Amino acid sequence: MSNETVLTLKHWGNNLGVRLSAAIAGAAHLQAEQRVRVRVEGRRVVIEAIADEPLTLAQRLARFDPDLHGGEAMPVDASVGSERW
Repeated sequence: MSNETVLTLKHWGNNLGVRLSAAIAGAAHLQAEQRVRVRVEGRRVVIEAIADEPLTLAQRLARFDPDLHGGEAMPVDASVGSERW
């Protein structure tokens, strides 16, 4: 498996994007939807995987913003179906 390839930058909206081949992604242990950090070192672009640690329930709740996330998923102010309160 080769650790080097030549790719072409493409327009992606107002940005530039590049697709990594399966061989390159595999060699770097990258997966779809994985978060990465991208930085520039001189004229090099470095893509580095971020090791996300699982959040505790308290950490997840602290990040919850009702305005951003739409508040209650199931409002309880009105009956739906045949339930009785």
